[in-house]
This record gives sequence, structure tokens and C-alpha cells, in this order.
Amino acid sequence: MSGIEALVRLLRQSHHARPDDLPQMAMRAAPLVGATAMIIYLVDHRQRELLPLLAGDAPARDGFMIDGTLAGRAFSTVTACVSDAEADGVRVWVPLINGAERLGALEVVLAGPVGESTVEDCATVAALLAELVVTRDFYSDTIERLRRREPMLLAAEMLRAQLPPLTFSTGHLMISGVLEPCYDVGGDAFDYAVNGDIAHLALFDAVGHGSSGGMRAVMLASLALAAYRNARRAGLDLIGTYHHIDRAVQEHDRWGLITAVLAELDQCTGMLRVISAGHPSGVVIRQGKAVKVLPTPTALPVSLGHHRSPVVVEEALEPGDHVLLYTDGIIEARDRDGEPFGIDRLVDFTVKAIADQLPLPETTRRLVHAILDRQDDCLQDDATVLLAQWISPAPARSDTELPESDNQAPLDAID
Repeated sequence: MSGIEALVRLLRQSHHARPDDLPQMAMRAAPLVGATAMIIYLVDHRQRELLPLLAGDAPARDGFMIDGTLAGRAFSTVTACVSDAEADGVRVWVPLINGAERLGALEVVLAGPVGESTVEDCATVAALLAELVVTRDFYSDTIERLRRREPMLLAAEMLRAQLPPLTFSTGHLMISGVLEPCYDVGGDAFDYAVNGDIAHLALFDAVGHGSSGGMRAVMLASLALAAYRNARRAGLDLIGTYHHIDRAVQEHDRWGLITAVLAELDQCTGMLRVISAGHPSGVVIRQGKAVKVLPTPTALPVSLGHHRSPVVVEEALEPGDHVLLYTDGIIEARDRDGEPFGIDRLVDFTVKAIADQLPLPETTRRLVHAILDRQDDCLQDDATVLLAQWISPAPARSDTELPESDNQAPLDAID
């Protein structure tokens, strides 16, 4: 049976499915592509492990570390990987992807030889399972509980519920963000949206950390996020959006202070427009080099905006350029000897990851993990990155054709 027929079967079962039903649904789909088993693995919030979602007839499994495993390679590289033959058959590891967002991996156990068409069928089934993981997650805590490896503090619970998916792609533009620490945040937040030809990007860093300070910072960051979306959806321009956020924060907490970077990128022309409200500067990376450090500040931090009008900086990007935005927790992270991570190390790491042709979300994952490792997993401040790549000019909307996805999960046989 083809992958398409397997999709039809899964779709018919999915309308009343709970997250707890997904492992059994995957097992029932396995014979439809010639497999003896299918097991769903989901990535934990720190993006270090792949954890099995088990129920029904799904066989017992342990989790895998992402780094150094075949399952982790499928997740990291967003490609299907085939293992050597084992006693119970050959394993195909297929990334679970929703759009460009990496959710985990699917283990497919096959008794016979693995051809390219079989891998394509497995990828087709994995695509539907990924959609079901996302939609079923809205109605249950099952998936969220699995992804947590330690208790999440209330401040983190509040803020993380408001963040967008970590990765999004239009085919002409890819955006990927990450925020650490996962379970205890101190006021960093990011957001993005793509409306027509314009991609909107934002980073916020509210002053305050620790137990009581962290909660106040999260409240401020939440307010900034809501005001940003409110302005964006009302069609305000970049300067109007800055003033709208500034007024909202003043009215709620006149002593609150938030640094921010607000940006707009035209997917057709590559024109980048930025306001840096007391925030660390962004960096444009082109052909393996940091070619531009964007000016900062061009506006006062949020809640002080009535003292001075903001200035919008414009930068013309070239196809393939990356725009790196970050909070000060990235460059100020210090090792045991007190040496900061620094802007030079940040740019150097990002340039090398881009040169290695890693998927954009893998670049952000490894960057934040490098900072965590440098601080022995104990950050003094939030560390947030938002990385955008302008891949190619988008055509006029009337002529738009969807580009082929890069997430086709091609066969990648591993010896």
C-alpha cells in the first residue's frame, strides 16, 4: 500500500484521536508501508533528547540523545537515515516536521530491503503524524508532559505559552528562534509573523531576573508581546508599532524597562528595516563573513520612548544573507574564568555553522547549547537568538508558486 493510502487510513482515524492514541495509530499505519513497527519520538524542550511517545501496542523504547545517535542525526539534519540491518530488521529514522518546525523523529522498523520509494512513503506518513502531534497537543497535556524533563516554573509557563513555533519558512525566507533557560526565564521573548510580502521580527528583553524580579519581567515581556501583535495586526508601521508598545508599557508599569529590536524584511526586495530600542545590535552575515553590524541604539528602551523619536535603519540584503538578532544574555554569558562569550565568538560560531550547511534551527540549537556548556548549564541571564535567512526574492503575490520544500527527508544510508 502506498504512503497516500496510509494517509487516508490515518486521516479517518484522526478526527476523534487524543494524543494518547497517536502511538497506536502509528503502529496500525506501519503495515501499510511494509513496516512491523512505527514509534513516535518527540524532542524535549532543551532539544537534547528524543523521547518515545508510548501507548497501546507500541513496543517499549528508551529515549535517545540527539548528539551522537542516528535518530538524532535525522532530527538535526532533517533527513531520513537508514541503519544497518539488525535482528528485527532495518530501521529508518524519519524527522517529524510540521512545516519547518522540528518536532522529533519517527522510528520505522522494516523487515525487508529499504528502497527510496519506501523512505518516501515513511516520510509521507511522518508528515501526517507531525500534523496530528501539533493539533492534538492543543487539547491535552500528554505531549507537553513528555517533553518536560524537569519542573517548569510559573514565570516560564506564562511566557512560553505566548511564544510562536521555533521555526517557520516560506521557501524564500526562514526564521528560527530559541530561548534558554527552558524552565526558568527572566524576561526575554521573541516573536515573528509573515504578512504578505513582509516578515515582522521582534526581540524583547525586560529588566528583571530571579524569583520576584523574573515574574515582573515576564509580565512586562508578555505585555510587550501583546502590544506588538496588537500594533502589527492593526497595520501600524514600524515607528507606530514602537510607540504603541511604549505607551502600553507606560500605562501598565511606568518604571518598567524593556530593550527591544523591531524589524521588517521585505521578502521581494530584501530590504531590512530596523529599530533598536537600547538593544544589542543585529549582525548581517554574507558569504561566510559578518558584513554589517546594524547601528544601535536608534531609539530609547520601551517606556522611555516619549523622550525621543525612534530612527529606522535600512539595510539592503542579498539573497542568502542571514540576519542574527540576540539578547545580551548571549554575549555576556561567562565561563568559569569570567570570560564573556562575546560578540566575536557569537559571530564566529554562527558563520561556521552556516558554512557547515546546517539547517537554520540546528544552528540556533547548537549556538545556545554552546553557551550553556560554557556556563556549565547555569545561565546568569536569559539567552535568546532569532536568526533569519533571506533565501531568494519572493515573486509578486499574484505570481506566487510555492517553492519545493527542503524537508523532503531524502534517503541517507548510514554504514
